[in-house]
Amino acid sequence: QVQLAESGGGTVQAGGSLSLSCVGSGQSGAMAWFRQAPGKEREYVAGFSRTGSGPFYTDSVKGRFTISRDKAKNTLTLQMDRLESADTGVYFCAVGTRTILSSLRQPSAYNYWGQGTQVTVSS
Repeated sequence: QVQLAESGGGTVQAGGSLSLSCVGSGQSGAMAWFRQAPGKEREYVAGFSRTGSGPFYTDSVKGRFTISRDKAKNTLTLQMDRLESADTGVYFCAVGTRTILSSLRQPSAYNYWGQGTQVTVSS
């Protein structure tokens, strides 16, 4: 069993920065941040594989977001800079205990999820 506790998020103006943190307890695995905007499907943002490969990013956040992982503390942090209105959504931390590399970006490959935290970027 894995429990995930997220923190961070909030409202910021375009061009600003926010940081999200996720602390996990229990089994380890692939760890990632996903986001979901209203009316849209859940989207992979960034993460690491079960073996620690990565980081991996979706193209739209490359150069603006930085993900880091502290294995000893089982913590995943997402530093988001130069935020855009398109980054608005609910951000979820996820752990996949059996996630394979080819499925890293698929929400269905993750079996544990945090409750989500809202990020709103105003233009």
